[in-house]
Amino acid sequence: MTTNKMLASLLVAPGKIELAEREIPVPAPDEVLVRVASVGVCGSDVHFFHDGKLGDWVVDEPLVLGHESGGTIVGVGSEVANTRVGERVSIEPQHPSSSSPETLRGDYHLDPHMRFYAVPGTDGAFQEYVTIQSHFAHAIPDSVSDHAAALMEPLSVAIATARKGGFTPGQRLLITGAGPVGIAVAQVARAYGVSEIVVSDVAADRREAALRFGATEVFDPIAEGPEGLEPVDVFVDASGAASAVRTGIDALKPSGRAVLVGMGLPEIPLPVTTIQNRELIVTGVFRYANTWPTAISLVASGAVDLDSMVTGTFGLDQVQEALESTANPTTIKTVVEPFRH
Repeated sequence: MTTNKMLASLLVAPGKIELAEREIPVPAPDEVLVRVASVGVCGSDVHFFHDGKLGDWVVDEPLVLGHESGGTIVGVGSEVANTRVGERVSIEPQHPSSSSPETLRGDYHLDPHMRFYAVPGTDGAFQEYVTIQSHFAHAIPDSVSDHAAALMEPLSVAIATARKGGFTPGQRLLITGAGPVGIAVAQVARAYGVSEIVVSDVAADRREAALRFGATEVFDPIAEGPEGLEPVDVFVDASGAASAVRTGIDALKPSGRAVLVGMGLPEIPLPVTTIQNRELIVTGVFRYANTWPTAISLVASGAVDLDSMVTGTFGLDQVQEALESTANPTTIKTVVEPFRH
């Protein structure tokens, strides 16, 4: 392989991944070139892999998946200081318009013109090198591992969820779904001082994992049902299951908040009378904005443990196996290491 070439893992058809040689990207003036060390596998990657689409996004040409990534800066654009070369970074995988109304008011993650890693039209990080605007390559301290650098992205989803839910000390929180995002939300809730963290999941392995990562109570929604569930101040759905959303909203105290994070059906029935009579706030989370400083601080201080969430590592030539591994209920987070061939 020549020096200006790299390996990339491509989704070429639903259920089909191929390893290909590509040109190493050249950073634009405001960008940096990152040698990718670690990439987390997300549920959206799995949806694209199995179905070739996710919501309105359809994969109609080969696409590099993976948007949770970290690595080392090895090159810079003309507007970026050379002193950044060699810096270890966590990548915020967004490229919004600089002048959209959403960006100008601080909600850059909602920019309709967003270019986001691993969404059709923009390649992701299952490759050896990527480029990103320099301000979205966040420096990390030496105490933070490459895996943790990658997993700052799902942690940022959890931080955005905490902000939407108004997490504060003394609250009782219900999280439905103990996958990676549910586990990350539990950790953030613990760090924010939430007193009671109740996690629901149908898989025993995931309920046990939730207890290791901050849950104070777990239950099986099939075997136990919602009948004995004590009222909660905040509800977070990280499952996408319609039944879980209904259970959580019904469990909210008056003036409680429901934050919908999990990917599920595009439409589900909601208990409108309950929402009105209790004056509940029901909102969603779509990515994040201005979360990386908080994420890095939580990990560097030891308040959140991302490394222990990693349950499997794979090379760039094993991306298909990495994607398929997420179906195992013992899996919390799968990571791809692009230079481990």
